[in-house]
Amino acid sequence: MPLSLWLSLAAICAMGAMSPGPSLALVLRHTLGGGRLPGMTAAIFHALGVGFYALLTVWGLGALIVRHPELFQLVTWCGAAYLAWLGIKALRAGRGGALSPDAAVTTPRQAAKEAVLVALGNPKLIIFFVALLSQFVTPEMSLLAKAIIVATAIIIDGGWYVLVAVGLSHSRVLPWLQRHAHWINRITGVLLIALALRVVAGPISF
Repeated sequence: MPLSLWLSLAAICAMGAMSPGPSLALVLRHTLGGGRLPGMTAAIFHALGVGFYALLTVWGLGALIVRHPELFQLVTWCGAAYLAWLGIKALRAGRGGALSPDAAVTTPRQAAKEAVLVALGNPKLIIFFVALLSQFVTPEMSLLAKAIIVATAIIIDGGWYVLVAVGLSHSRVLPWLQRHAHWINRITGVLLIALALRVVAGPISF
């Protein structure tokens, strides 16, 4: 995979990971309720769940492109519509409640269990990955390239939320996030809508 193509993939994965939502609320809650270790545990196990969906999507997209190109195009457009809806929702969210979770006493084991459930219990991740990975997956793509895509999704998602957990353990980060939540939502919304338009325009090529 060319470096320029991988950088595009990494940037889009980072945008998805950083957007406020249930995943961020999960890591915040376990960090505030149990400290750094539960927060980091939640981050890592959530990333594994995300990686599972990314793996399913990569496998499925390759087969879909070859066998049913028209269906693939329809699924891609549906994914683009979903991304646009997420973008509009983010623009309208204002200061969004995901940055104000209720803290509760927690343990690393509870954090791991809930993180996996949040990731696997969110089938919308499949739609997100279909819209995202349709820009990168091709029928002739090698197994190594597919592995790089999945690993990128896991590492960026886990790395971001680990940083969030570590940062929140210093207590100054959450108030900053809360003060700037409306800007985070607005930037995320604009980027998601731009990504939706890019998906409709066709695959990225270099």
